[in-house]
Amino acid sequence: MLYYLFSYLEKSFDLPGAGVFQYISFRTAMSVLFSLIIGLFIGKKIIQLLQSKQIKDEQRELGLQNQYDKSLTPTMGGIIIILSMLIPTLLFADLTNIYIQLVIISTIWLGLIGFIDDYIKVFKHKKEGLRGTFKILGQFLLAIIIGTTLYFHDDVVIRESMSFKEYNARINEFKNQNAKVTYLDDYQIYVVEHKSTKTTIPFIKNNELDYAKILKFTGDNYTSFAWLIFIPIIIFIIVAVSNGANLTDGLDGLNAGVSAIVVLVLAIFAYVSGNTIFSRYLNIMYIPNLGELAVFSGAMIGASIGFLWYNAYPAQIFMGDTGSLTLGGLIAILAIFVRKELLIPILCGIFFLESLSVIIQRYWFKYTRIRFGHGKRVFLMAPLHHHYQKKGYTEPKIVARFWIIGISLAILTFITLKIR
Repeated sequence: MLYYLFSYLEKSFDLPGAGVFQYISFRTAMSVLFSLIIGLFIGKKIIQLLQSKQIKDEQRELGLQNQYDKSLTPTMGGIIIILSMLIPTLLFADLTNIYIQLVIISTIWLGLIGFIDDYIKVFKHKKEGLRGTFKILGQFLLAIIIGTTLYFHDDVVIRESMSFKEYNARINEFKNQNAKVTYLDDYQIYVVEHKSTKTTIPFIKNNELDYAKILKFTGDNYTSFAWLIFIPIIIFIIVAVSNGANLTDGLDGLNAGVSAIVVLVLAIFAYVSGNTIFSRYLNIMYIPNLGELAVFSGAMIGASIGFLWYNAYPAQIFMGDTGSLTLGGLIAILAIFVRKELLIPILCGIFFLESLSVIIQRYWFKYTRIRFGHGKRVFLMAPLHHHYQKKGYTEPKIVARFWIIGISLAILTFITLKIR
């Protein structure tokens, strides 16, 4: 809203300084600061509001080492994160941008799923919360909306430069899409804005994969059926990462810190991918209108850090599913938007390992129970952070080391831009 106000003031009254709101970098910085301030301001009030409604803590029953009594710590802190993200986004982002519209819808949608789960736990005193089937269904439906919009919406395009020969080979495809084509005489190349299901593959020289080409065996019209591959992949990624972040939310400050690191990387990717100069220099896919996502990503970073103020050891509040499902789902969606979803196992390595530890533990236990008559465990406890608690590591040490690993993985993710 401030974005529109200052744009109007600049155009109508030539107000000095108003033009700074046209810069994505400025609005991103303001988004970070505002979300941080909002989180710090409303955090204490929400903690006080939730303090009287508690759920019985399970940590003592699990026998975890070096744990303080968390039975009086309120949950549903994800409300702080969601408000801290939405308010700066509404103030500083271009709300006509399709990517911004989708992340706002996703924030509210995922937040509502998590809120219902936490509400059942806190106010109905049912520790199982919302049935897993309904959680997955909610994520599934959102993923369909995201995938369908990305595939069919006219504003979701990429821009490619190509020679006369390349353009001629694909001219029918571009005509069917009503693609925007510009011929640059000076460079003798075509610049084409068109629909595409391309994404980025790490460590490969020609590092782009077109999901549509998986169906190339069906004939020349294979691109018409690309949605049969594209949308299911989107569904899998959003559901998997959202639940991976949920599993990571088990120690004070762990999920919020890891999420802030991951989103910082995605914010940079969004900015450079939406900038013609940086995308050309880095030889990465140029995606028109994507730079605006940096404003929302900035709000996510500020919200995570603001929440960390209250969630750092010893936590005054837990984010609950309201926060963890939302952060995880949004991270997956941002990665898909910047077309770096295949980097998720590296960038979101902490989420990946936490999920993998649960899968290994569960299925190895089932296998050994069938094979030997009694179940065996690979880890002392799953998810992975609880394994280290069982081994006697203090909670702050585990969190700090996971953050260090997260930073290392973030650096490795950047390195993939040049190692091909």
